Amino acid sequence: MLEVKNVYKTFNAGTINEKLALAGVDLKLEDGDFCTVIGGNGAGKSTMLNAVAGVWPVDMGRILIDGQDITRLPEHKRAGLIGRVFQDPMMGTAATMGIDENLALAARRGAKRTLRTGTTRKEREEYRALLADLGLGLEDRMTSKVGLLSGGQRQAVTLLMATLKKPRVLLLDEHTAALDPKTAAKVLELSDTIVRENGLTTLMITHNMKDAIKYGNRLIMMHEGRIIYDVRGEEKKALHVSDLLARFEQSGAGANDRMFLS
Repeated sequence: MLEVKNVYKTFNAGTINEKLALAGVDLKLEDGDFCTVIGGNGAGKSTMLNAVAGVWPVDMGRILIDGQDITRLPEHKRAGLIGRVFQDPMMGTAATMGIDENLALAARRGAKRTLRTGTTRKEREEYRALLADLGLGLEDRMTSKVGLLSGGQRQAVTLLMATLKKPRVLLLDEHTAALDPKTAAKVLELSDTIVRENGLTTLMITHNMKDAIKYGNRLIMMHEGRIIYDVRGEEKKALHVSDLLARFEQSGAGANDRMFLS
């Protein structure tokens, strides 16, 4: 479903601040894979997600989704293939618009715009049912401005928007990092449910190694722009945090990175 082939990305090339962010990354996700991504600061995790999303062009290599080469496609032309939830709860939604209006925008992603009414009665009924499934009481606040919601509620709405049209690839970029532990756990459970029920191919960055082990069927560890560990299935389920810390230490990472991950 997703193939990242020998991808390189360097920032500030030719300057004193030159940084090799991706150093020949190879990754292939099968249809329905839920892959968690861990690594220290500057490991290349978000750079890899941004490369898949088309935020910036890569220097070398290819990126394919469902067999389609999207390497040179601009970000907006990938919108119909990719759903994304960001770390910042303020991103991914229109704060001054209602919950139902935001969902309507997501439902029309990639479609031609018309002068018809913003949302139909049928659509509002569908949105109410989807919001009810979240268990946050948002189905009774459909016209509330999204900017008035809590961080967790907003991330839940963003998650719903990102998956409304069943994207070929879902990118979760540390989407619970800005939330308190209780809210983060709720949003992670919602994410897992939505991914499993819809069979979505998913990449999820997290700094919480317990979550990286608990969720998904596959785990990769990155360090200095490379994938240094790739585990899946029963082997992944049997992992402990200590195993990941030991693996990370073997990579030659510094004490600060190990502390950050732990």
